[in-house]
Amino acid sequence: MNTLTYIWIGLLVAFLVVEACTVQLVSIWFAVGSLCALVANLFETTPALQLTIFLVASMVCLLITRPLVKKFTASKIIKTNADRCIGETAVVTEEINNLSAKGQVKVNGNVWSARAEDGNVIPEGVEVLIKRMEGVKLIVQVKEKA
Repeated sequence: MNTLTYIWIGLLVAFLVVEACTVQLVSIWFAVGSLCALVANLFETTPALQLTIFLVASMVCLLITRPLVKKFTASKIIKTNADRCIGETAVVTEEINNLSAKGQVKVNGNVWSARAEDGNVIPEGVEVLIKRMEGVKLIVQVKEKA
């Protein structure tokens, strides 16, 4: 075995150790490239060819697997019940008064704390439009009458 054999084995082990430590597929492509270069070394090819094989194999593995990895690791945004009520109509069940930090609305069968978007007091029984959420409070405005 020549010196390059030990270098390729060392690189292969190093890339596999890095991959095992990170578990994020950051070096597996280079481990495959090192393995391919090691096999080329065992067939006694030139160092330049071994380096070329390492680079080409690494890039091919990266190009083939990276889109698949991104697809499976991409986080998917799942709408919660709270997100569904934005844009809905709600009924004020407790007077909304931003200054006294009081107010509740009922929407889709659920009661939520609410605050007026414009700061005005909104009496009980009034229909409001849900504009957005801030924390666990719905920000509402009085619904325009058609």
